[in-house]
Amino acid sequence: MKILVTGGAGFIGSCFIRHIFNKYPDYKIINLDALTYCGSLDNLKDITSSNYEFVRGNICDKKLVRELMPQVDCVINFAAESHVDNSLTNPEIFVDTNVKGTLNLLQASLETKVKKYIQISTDEVYGSLGYDGYFTEESPLAPNSPYSASKAGADLLVRAYNKTYGLPAIITRCSNNYGPYQYPEKLIPFFIKKLINGEKVPVYGDGMNVRDWIYVYDHCNAVDTVLHKGKIGEIYNIGAHSEKTNIDIVRLILKALHKGEDYIEYVADRPGHDKRYAICSDKITSELGWKPKVTFEEGISSTISWYLNHKDWLNRK
Repeated sequence: MKILVTGGAGFIGSCFIRHIFNKYPDYKIINLDALTYCGSLDNLKDITSSNYEFVRGNICDKKLVRELMPQVDCVINFAAESHVDNSLTNPEIFVDTNVKGTLNLLQASLETKVKKYIQISTDEVYGSLGYDGYFTEESPLAPNSPYSASKAGADLLVRAYNKTYGLPAIITRCSNNYGPYQYPEKLIPFFIKKLINGEKVPVYGDGMNVRDWIYVYDHCNAVDTVLHKGKIGEIYNIGAHSEKTNIDIVRLILKALHKGEDYIEYVADRPGHDKRYAICSDKITSELGWKPKVTFEEGISSTISWYLNHKDWLNRK
């Protein structure tokens, strides 16, 4: 199989490339990444396969995308602007990359007749839950930030290209990922970096916002499952049933780093801050046979250890 992975120098994309070569060494991967601030080739230093090719470029580049498409069978689009805080101050770049970039990939995929297109989305497109219930694939889209709105817009374009033009497309929507190689603007590596440097960690509001956490390689395995078994035109939610409040995560990291709660600094809540996300992943489990393998306790322990053993990576510019 020949796969175009977009955003493959980022957190989840790089872990997915590593997963594929560990499991399918004969596959070919072209990694298209713009190497923005959160993408780095350091994430892929261990990839030495002759079947791997890196191309620096933007998914909005029509000429480049159309040059690459005839070389692959499948497209997996991880490329996205993803930090919610950044979307509050600079929403335009989120529309450019997440919506226009996706449109460019879809059109090129249609023109070159790729066999499968997979859009990597997020549970944030569903909006905010109360303290009961779960998001299913039938839940209405109700995004509350420019980031989640741009991802929802991309999802709707993918659906339209499947329904209107017959593009063999699938959408996956995953809960919060954690693990090695995550850019330290995200909660877990951000807090670890702050504490390593002797700084306090800012916690939005009362810290009671709830997220469902999944180990990144469980997510990669789920995308692998969708790639090989997923049904065209479907949406698959991916979650690990590991709901934690933000303050629970902070206290866990404080304990692991032998720090007290005096390192917590409560700050004004983020505008439009969703209260709770929780994914029902029964569909991918029952129809495709996937389920997470790594418990939160195992995953968070190995993740914290990885960052503590890679302080140079964590503090790189």
